[in-house]
Amino acid sequence: MDLLTDPVLLNDIPDHELSSMDIDHLEKPQEEEDPFLRFVDYAQSALSPEEDGSEEGSDKPGWSWVWSEQHRSGAQKKRPECINQLAKRHKRAKLPHTVTIDSVYEKNFLSLTSVLEAVIVDAFLLPGTDIYMLSLGDYWSSNTIDLYLHRRFYYLADPNNGILKRGREIFLTGCYLRTASQGSGHSRLLPTEYLVILLDEDQDDDAMLLGAQFCSDSFSSISLDAVNHGNSYALFARIESIGSLEVQGKHDSLQRKQVTLIDNDGVRLKFLLWGDQVVLANLFSVGSMLAMDRPFIANSVDSALESCEEICLEYGSATQLYLVPFVQQEERVSVALTQSRYQASKMLSALDPSQASKVSQITLPCDSQGSIDFSNYPFRSFVVDLRDKMTSISLYGVIAAISRENNDAEATFSLRIEDATGTIWAKLYFVGYWSLGRLGLGHTVYISGLTCSVSKQNRLQVLWFENDAGASFINLSCLPALLNSSCLHKSSYLSDLSNQTSNTHICRVWLDQIEHCHVNTRLSHALCGYFLNKTTGEDVYCSFCCRNCDAAEVARTFHLKITLADESAKVFAWCTGQTATELLQISPDEFYELPEEEQIMYPSSLEHERFAVALVNCRRQGYGLADGLMQEDDMLMWEITRALKSG
Repeated sequence: MDLLTDPVLLNDIPDHELSSMDIDHLEKPQEEEDPFLRFVDYAQSALSPEEDGSEEGSDKPGWSWVWSEQHRSGAQKKRPECINQLAKRHKRAKLPHTVTIDSVYEKNFLSLTSVLEAVIVDAFLLPGTDIYMLSLGDYWSSNTIDLYLHRRFYYLADPNNGILKRGREIFLTGCYLRTASQGSGHSRLLPTEYLVILLDEDQDDDAMLLGAQFCSDSFSSISLDAVNHGNSYALFARIESIGSLEVQGKHDSLQRKQVTLIDNDGVRLKFLLWGDQVVLANLFSVGSMLAMDRPFIANSVDSALESCEEICLEYGSATQLYLVPFVQQEERVSVALTQSRYQASKMLSALDPSQASKVSQITLPCDSQGSIDFSNYPFRSFVVDLRDKMTSISLYGVIAAISRENNDAEATFSLRIEDATGTIWAKLYFVGYWSLGRLGLGHTVYISGLTCSVSKQNRLQVLWFENDAGASFINLSCLPALLNSSCLHKSSYLSDLSNQTSNTHICRVWLDQIEHCHVNTRLSHALCGYFLNKTTGEDVYCSFCCRNCDAAEVARTFHLKITLADESAKVFAWCTGQTATELLQISPDEFYELPEEEQIMYPSSLEHERFAVALVNCRRQGYGLADGLMQEDDMLMWEITRALKSG
């Protein structure tokens, strides 16, 4: 075997050196013809080049490094004992981009955005060099892998005073994988700047480090003048939010991420990541505590940050990051009294009959503020069940009132939602404008992603933010699938309708008494579906959204009043939008272009046409539009929310 091409040995030469290596042109000492000896001489000089004035050979690695590297194993099949000990108290959830060391070996690939949640199994110097290596394992793998430590972390790996030692947990990303070739040797990770050291406040050494180094400075104590005179800071704060990736620059070439931090005094600052640094955000999680030693302090104006804060933080060349990860806590909550034991037992009996009569509590996760996450709560939540510190709640109910927050510059609306147990006001915050389409009184809706909290006035408030994870809003009364999916409804006769009903009724009807039909076309706001009011000049105003509308937002629509009939009764109802178009079987624009005589005669051709329709009571007592909003037809009790032609 030609030792010059042995991949085990070549793998220990930095990649950038391999391209310039030319064995044939190495100087050949006259007394030494052995190519292996020539290779060792080259490797020694590559790992530790001689500096001017230094004693020859004083800093070169010894010969033993060749054989120690030849026999190092990168694929242990038994998980190291130090990881087994840590696993007993390991409770945090995996980060979204985490990969295991086993999977790295299996795929022979590692993405730059992947995260390794690693435990240091060994920290050592390559024999005869000043190159620090970390041998890493994780909780899910039997393999270990070696990492060339980036030099910005060398002082932290000092055997006497360093923190990077056996048993220390770290997160790292932005790693290049140097793979083994031809089935020999082992893979290694090349140096990365994006490494975060984990601390455990329950461990005395870590608690002392946090107390001694990170408790004297706060966000309020930062001074740009002091920074300009060379002062540095060590800060400790909770990660409140992690922004999405932004692209800036003349050619959209500069990436940026904003991480919002809040310290113990409640002061917020932005921590900015630029360019390749954005992968560092993959190591963070909302609720975790971030300790920042010597962050770069920047002027928010210079960082193109639209913020009222004067300063912001950045990841500088001297910055070191420590993380106290957020551990998801759980809390047992009682199954509400409104959840009939029949409902609970029916669900559980399908899984485990022995538990059918025992269900009384459910374990749910909660965040660092004590709010309980109901996104996986197995039963329906009712209005009467709502309490302080509940998040990710879903409600199913009827819209009893709608109001617009006139004094709010943002698009904020309030809805009064009613179910069998009561009513509650929910405040909806939109990113830019109303985006839910047409919503009227009496419509049945499903809302997820609601949050409950107690206001300063000691009142329970329910909030919904359009861009929150898990936030959705579905108007079931206007759902296109409602009429042609038999599993979603039960048919009713018109005689079954009651003035007090709050349900959406599905009826099979025909159009009757066409001579009393009223057809009109009006301008509507395409975003919310409400009719528009003409103002001075060419401007049109939406009283629902409380703003003037652009021409692109204006659409022509029907305002239709018509008699529906079946074998049991007749009902005079109204509708607009797509529902009216379906009933009249003509578009508003086409109808508008017809001569007046034809517009008058047109409805007569529709008499006795049959439809399946969805009807809601929009005039039930207690329903109303607040703050000057007007119902589009406040004389009629029934609105047709969907229609589908039938044979």
